[in-house]
Amino acid sequence: MNHLNVDVAVIGAGTAGMAAYRAAKASGKRVVIIEGGPYGTTCARVGCMPSKLLIAAAEAAHTVAAAPGFGVMTQPPRIDGPAVLLRVRRERDRFVGFVLESVEGFSVEDRLRGYARFLDPHTLQIDQHTKVRAGSIVIATGSSANIPEILQGAGDRVKICDDVFEWADLPKRVAVIGTGVIALELGQALHRLGVHVSVFGRRDRIAHLTDPQVLESARACLSEELDIRFHTRLVSTARRGAEVLLRSCGADGIEREEVFDYILSAAGRTPNLGRLDLACSGLALDADGIPLFDPYTMQCGNSRIFIAGDADDEKPLLHEAADQGKIAGDNAGRSEQPRAGLRRCPIAVAFCDPQVATVGQSFQDLQRVGEFVCGSVSFANQGRSRVMLQNKGLLRVYASGRDGRFLGAEMIGPRGEHLAHLLAWACQNKMTVAQMLDMPFYHPVIEEGLRTALRELHQQLGSISG
Repeated sequence: MNHLNVDVAVIGAGTAGMAAYRAAKASGKRVVIIEGGPYGTTCARVGCMPSKLLIAAAEAAHTVAAAPGFGVMTQPPRIDGPAVLLRVRRERDRFVGFVLESVEGFSVEDRLRGYARFLDPHTLQIDQHTKVRAGSIVIATGSSANIPEILQGAGDRVKICDDVFEWADLPKRVAVIGTGVIALELGQALHRLGVHVSVFGRRDRIAHLTDPQVLESARACLSEELDIRFHTRLVSTARRGAEVLLRSCGADGIEREEVFDYILSAAGRTPNLGRLDLACSGLALDADGIPLFDPYTMQCGNSRIFIAGDADDEKPLLHEAADQGKIAGDNAGRSEQPRAGLRRCPIAVAFCDPQVATVGQSFQDLQRVGEFVCGSVSFANQGRSRVMLQNKGLLRVYASGRDGRFLGAEMIGPRGEHLAHLLAWACQNKMTVAQMLDMPFYHPVIEEGLRTALRELHQQLGSISG
């Protein structure tokens, strides 16, 4: 058994773990980073990048199919499934390679292979080969996809998003469970690549939206193209040869029995905390077994243990994981009291079509805290949107009724990723709606739709002050 004494031990070498390692190392401390699984972040290996590669192929097919709407006559696209998936894997492996280069750039003596578990608040056991005594510890173990128990009857015909990118060819029929970001992105992409897709949701939620008007628009927009079953309960699943039999009960109370090649479970992710023996850490845990922590310092209670990334289940997004990891690593490497780090304006995007995006405080959050004002714009008649035949969706923007400061937005619409960035920058800079309207707007651009919503918001604010 090897024994190590270090200043900081980081558990996990994903996005949060690497950021924590670099931040702690910058303090000049002795740091080790521990990883039991394959190197390569969730984003690069099975998340953001391979999914966007699949979406890009789907968008290419959709562009061809939509060309007659512009008077451009084409033949229906022929989808070469193996070629699509080969490119996805080839480019995915390239992105993973960049991550591996980063990890391999860490000092060899700083890298430990194996799974860590707590022996006490300052001691970790790594498999059966090493004990590490650390002044501070950062938990950055990431998360794994959920597979609800009701799906177990389908055996190996149940897949998670990680598996999709390893398919040799596209299947004919897929049931997607969930209406969150992953479900919508992969479900629509597979549909546009010629797969018969049905999406099942227990409620009527869409991604991270909470504004009833935007939700209504999102349900209408996406249901035009996708077979989405809201308020649908799964009754049973059963393996039948190379297929799976799925029974469901819809909002009308009628049970249906359908056959699919695969069921894709996209029903959220769970923090990877089970191997850690957190009972030995001395940390207070919430009802889901996640350590209680300060979101500005990432410190767990008053301990010298910090948590970051998907492991804390706060905001499972790459940019948030990187920020949290940096804060956790910086504080783990500090001898004095932890200090608050930079938590940026929240921003989240679902790369379905139209895109779904949220910025700042959500409609639901604002309803809880007090007075706010709304402005909106429909993209149905917005100039540039109609030019591109992408005139669907709704944007709602929110501001404080007291001082006119911009607070957040929810939307489904064209180029939502770009609108969201503009709004996030304005929100983080604490701009007022009046200041935002003083900014330049070109013509003709999608952003003119944002200006329309801001103008309505400004009028609402004027009626309050008047």
